[in-house]
Amino acid sequence: MATSKIIWTHTDEAPALATKAWLPILKAFLKGSGIEIETADISLVGRVIANFPDKLKNEQKIPDFLSQLGELAQTPEANIIKLPNISASIPQLQAAIKELREKGYDIPEYPEEPRDEAEKALQQRFSVVLGSAVNPVLREGNSDRRPAASVKKFAQKHPHKMMKPWPDSGSKCRVGHMKGGDFYGSEKSTTMKKACEVKIEFADHTGKTKVLKEKLSLLEGEVIDAAVMNVSALRKFFAEQIEAAKKDGVLFSLHLKATMMKVSDPIMFGHCVSVFYRDALEKHADTLNEIGANVNNGLADVLEKLNRLPADKKAEIEADIAAVYETRPDLAMVDSRKEITNLHVPNNVIIDASMPNVVRDGGKMWNKDDELQECIAVVPDRSYATMYQEIIEDCKKHGQFDPATMGNVSNVGLMAKKAEEYGSHDKTFVAPDDGTIRVVDDTGAVLLEQTVEPGDIFRMCQTKDVAIRDWVKLTVRRARASGSPAVFWLDENRGHDAEILKKVNTYLPEQDTSGLDIQIMKPQDAMKFSLERVRRGENTIAATGNVLRDYLTDLFPILELGTSARMLSIVPLLKGGGLFETGAGGSAPKHVQQMLKEGHLRWDSLGEYCALVPSLELIAEQTGNETAAIFAETLDQAVAKYLENGRLPSRKVNEIDNRGSTFYLTLYWAQALAAQDKNPSLKSRFTEIAEELGANEAKIADELLAAQGASVDVGGYYLPDPVQAEKVMRPSASFNAIIDAI
Repeated sequence: MATSKIIWTHTDEAPALATKAWLPILKAFLKGSGIEIETADISLVGRVIANFPDKLKNEQKIPDFLSQLGELAQTPEANIIKLPNISASIPQLQAAIKELREKGYDIPEYPEEPRDEAEKALQQRFSVVLGSAVNPVLREGNSDRRPAASVKKFAQKHPHKMMKPWPDSGSKCRVGHMKGGDFYGSEKSTTMKKACEVKIEFADHTGKTKVLKEKLSLLEGEVIDAAVMNVSALRKFFAEQIEAAKKDGVLFSLHLKATMMKVSDPIMFGHCVSVFYRDALEKHADTLNEIGANVNNGLADVLEKLNRLPADKKAEIEADIAAVYETRPDLAMVDSRKEITNLHVPNNVIIDASMPNVVRDGGKMWNKDDELQECIAVVPDRSYATMYQEIIEDCKKHGQFDPATMGNVSNVGLMAKKAEEYGSHDKTFVAPDDGTIRVVDDTGAVLLEQTVEPGDIFRMCQTKDVAIRDWVKLTVRRARASGSPAVFWLDENRGHDAEILKKVNTYLPEQDTSGLDIQIMKPQDAMKFSLERVRRGENTIAATGNVLRDYLTDLFPILELGTSARMLSIVPLLKGGGLFETGAGGSAPKHVQQMLKEGHLRWDSLGEYCALVPSLELIAEQTGNETAAIFAETLDQAVAKYLENGRLPSRKVNEIDNRGSTFYLTLYWAQALAAQDKNPSLKSRFTEIAEELGANEAKIADELLAAQGASVDVGGYYLPDPVQAEKVMRPSASFNAIIDAI
């Protein structure tokens, strides 16, 4: 029998801990099936170690697994299960480096403010680790995200209890967005008529030029965009929204994605911090500059850098910062008990996870008194802000959604080949002066150009033609398979969307769309159309670009299922392989904090369980391995029973957690394998295992519960000790003995 490999990614935080409990079981079950499980470390520290081997000992070095997986993703053999990973902000990177250095890894410090060319080069080396470092490498295909049928059925039968009513008396909640000067308003786009190399250059008012990026290869048919965020308009907008929030008596909350958009959004975040705390920061500007305080890293960086000052000067600045709150609106809080606000660090409030919570919580966020309060949700750029405003207006009019009856909005996302904004990091620049930033081809012709002022944020994006064509094909395929209408969320008034629209209209006729309902709408109109169907209990497919894919596949699942971690996320790779993503990791840090404090991990591995089903089905389809098909079928049955019996992790200590959930999924899978009749050998093997697990159920459950209630030490946050972590995650001797004996 030919051996097939599933690559299971080792990532970060809660998913990485949960893997310690689940992977030994999975490997034991699949023994002798012709299916092997290999792990690949693409965690934040794994990426750092792989990229900085220079001064490491041999035993500390690891391969560059991310690059290896990137190559594998471009082959038909690829079968990768990708768990959520940290899309690192600078503060997260610095914390990870600190932990590595404390453990004896000679990794250089991140040069936040490079003083010379060597430090600039070092900062550039670190850029491959920051932000969305993983996803663009692995996503060599477009995205098919939807709730598994068993998960959706369970959610409607047992609706989550997190939805809070919208006030009958009306709500002051709204989305604040710019009216001009943003990326949406400035965006220009064109489609390449032939392959060529281009450079991005800045030309000042005297005509003197500076190359910002050179030798960027473009393909025929590729769509490229150039857009600018005018920072003068941005700062004026922030000041207006702060004033409006104060006047309306609502919380001021900023919603960006400074993790994935690792160049543009931290800068926009920094401008908001500097405008909000303007009085204090401008008064002490020279001092703060001397100590290297960086508002792009949030107020936390400013406060931390104050420790470099004499006590009296530190106290003076702290007092002036505290005085700002007397004249400003209250801020949305991340943790009111620790006085951590929305503006504390850039990665605490991430738009795709935070905006669904605003909707779920009735137009409110948490205030300094640890109570829910209405807010202005500030989303500067209009590219996507208007669709959030549409759902808020819908809730004001119709009230809260009902998870028991609402339909779903699945997603087909254009993300292959680093499509759109998430691939713009290496082509995003801050304008050094008044002038023009332009994209110039190898003949000297200017393809795109933007007028800029000092500090403006310029970005260029690319979208490959092969990705667009595949996206259209996948959308039609999903519409045919599901019977649901499919809507392309495209705005003809936006430069990029207008170019994509032309291609959609070209490629749709190549597909068999007979009997299908396929439409094209602006995001705001598409949201309205989808919400009308959702409230009638009807399903809709949203065919969107890369960023909207991210936003919508958190928004709707959080409302429908209570979490986006339970979504089925399949990426049919362009070369024929498969990438299976396991949900969202936005809550993973809080889960780890609880685990370390109370010995309770509330991470739900349902996403991992569900992702494994299509992964096994792909092996069966590609190789004819009937055993893989049986494992897939029985795992799906086990997931349904897991849900029906309510074996999901509790949020509360001393109740079932991830380890208990893993045990019950194992029990149900073994029982399903024992009950099937397609493979007598498997039936015989797992009958014994199922009986043993069942006979020891009470004892195992007690052993797992006994492991809770006290703090635990896994030997690190970013780099846990593997032995300590496994000991914590496999605390049942009875369970371990049964699994290890398989």
